[in-house]
Amino acid sequence: MKISITGASGHIGTNLCRELLRQKHELKVLVNKYTDSLQELDLEMVQGNLLDPESLSTLAAGSEIFIHLAACISINGNQSILDTNYQGTVNVINRVRKSGIRRLIHFSSIHAISHDPLNETLDETRPLALEDHIIYNRSKALAEKAVLEAVDGGLDAVIINPTSVMGPNDFKPSLIGQAIIQLYNGKIPALIPGGYDWVDVRDVVKGTITAIEKGRKGESYLLSGQYVSLPDLYDMLRRLKENGKSLPVLPFWLAEVGIPFLKIWAKLTGSKPLYTRESVEILKTAHPDISSKKAEEELGYQSRLFKETLRDTITWFRENHYI
Repeated sequence: MKISITGASGHIGTNLCRELLRQKHELKVLVNKYTDSLQELDLEMVQGNLLDPESLSTLAAGSEIFIHLAACISINGNQSILDTNYQGTVNVINRVRKSGIRRLIHFSSIHAISHDPLNETLDETRPLALEDHIIYNRSKALAEKAVLEAVDGGLDAVIINPTSVMGPNDFKPSLIGQAIIQLYNGKIPALIPGGYDWVDVRDVVKGTITAIEKGRKGESYLLSGQYVSLPDLYDMLRRLKENGKSLPVLPFWLAEVGIPFLKIWAKLTGSKPLYTRESVEILKTAHPDISSKKAEEELGYQSRLFKETLRDTITWFRENHYI
């Protein structure tokens, strides 16, 4: 089967491409600047981006399935995120409609869904976070809404909502991968409370491939893993490292006080802030009980234990000289 993919060079994308090629599918992928993670793979690269309709037309031509992974993932509140994540998705929808594509697999996010209330299980029945003040969350919610509206107009599409993705083949590396490397290498002086639901990239890939044929038109599927707090994650890292020092856990209010100073320091040194107001808020409001029951029942989805994911992630980073 011939499959077109945006975001193929990212963490999920490069794992997805490897598995699809192992299954003997023919791939055509959209690339912009970064292609290191795809260099040794037998696939066709199309130069372009989501805001270039001509490159999307070239990408879609002759394919049966279109997987839209590309997105701007940011915790810095940049308004341009809306252009990439929302308008880019609209452009994909328009091109898929014109290209004879059988099915669109759209990658949304757990952040596209409203997390409140935190004391009730989060599943696919929750409303989209269309008014969220965090631009990334709102952009992904608006993009998912655009896909659902296109389904109402006849488009065959399935939506995937993964939680926080971790795992091997994180070449660039991802924002989560960068944080894990910094923690492992002792570059982060303190922790803050809160945590995430972490899911293995390999499990997300399996769920996605199954959704190509088994996913129901117009349905979204939460692909979750296991909620682990940052302090517990760091304790697991210390055991893997065997000689890691303990770190203090700062209260949220103290972390928030330091945000302006971190921004100034990052600007002076040309580095990225250790954390931002958005990243602190995401940790504070991350849902501890995210259900993948629907994906389990309809796609046969399964997620592995987090300790296995973290161990394999660290092993891959070691073997590839990131740590």
